[in-house]
Amino acid sequence: MKLVTYSDGSHTKLGLVKNDGVIDLGRHIAGLPSGMIGLITEWDRVRPRALELAEKLPADAPLASVHLLAPVPRPGKIFAIGLNYADHIKESGLPTPQHQTWFTKAVTSVNGPFDPIQVPLASKTIDYEAELVVIIGRRCKHVPKERAAEVVFGYTAGNDVSVRDWQMQSGQWVLGKSFDSHAPIGPWIVTAEELGDPHTLGIRCLVNGELRQNSNTANLVFGVFDQIAHVSQAMTLEPGDVIFTGTPGGVGAAFKPPRWLKDGDKVRVEIDRIGAIEATMKSEGAD
Repeated sequence: MKLVTYSDGSHTKLGLVKNDGVIDLGRHIAGLPSGMIGLITEWDRVRPRALELAEKLPADAPLASVHLLAPVPRPGKIFAIGLNYADHIKESGLPTPQHQTWFTKAVTSVNGPFDPIQVPLASKTIDYEAELVVIIGRRCKHVPKERAAEVVFGYTAGNDVSVRDWQMQSGQWVLGKSFDSHAPIGPWIVTAEELGDPHTLGIRCLVNGELRQNSNTANLVFGVFDQIAHVSQAMTLEPGDVIFTGTPGGVGAAFKPPRWLKDGDKVRVEIDRIGAIEATMKSEGAD
């Protein structure tokens, strides 16, 4: 199933994507939680009815008539792993990490899948990073790699937008990764049972129609389940937590000279069996 958070112009709703339309889950399921984190938490209860709706009901509205929001608009935690594709490590000029390299992104950086991305006043060194994003499905800690698939609710596409000069000012990347609007995700969550193996997905980024990144999640240095096993040793993961799993080679910083995103650019992330997100870059403060 594909699950969305969307606005119909007056209300924020939870929906189930069916073909080119959306089923309003709140309209058809009594006692539905008000947000995606609640839906994920209660998914075992809601899932049978959602499956029935997907099979029997027509869509309540065309997807084109609603505004898709970030599937999880306000996750409790956003974690991201760095240097996790061999080609990206090579272009960065850094050694392959012996240990997983993690940083956080502020929850205020979350952005809708088709909403503008800011070119901030503070910098012009703005870069793209296409990434597979994992949505955690249940509260867990010390998850063995062999059981990590059990705690995944689903997957979505993301762009780990990076302000490179701020990122490289110190050994801590958090500020450079946390500017407003710099974590667009979507367009929906594909449930884990529908997507299947997350390590077989083509992943691409295009800027103004030009292919910049083109790889496959099979090339992850540390796979999705390795990541969950590692992070969950340190902290409790909770429903709706978000994990950015790394970006392949082809980022703007690796070009000579670098090719930074600028006002008016269109940046698109595509992942097989999930879909695409696309945004127009817009200078901060512009009308």
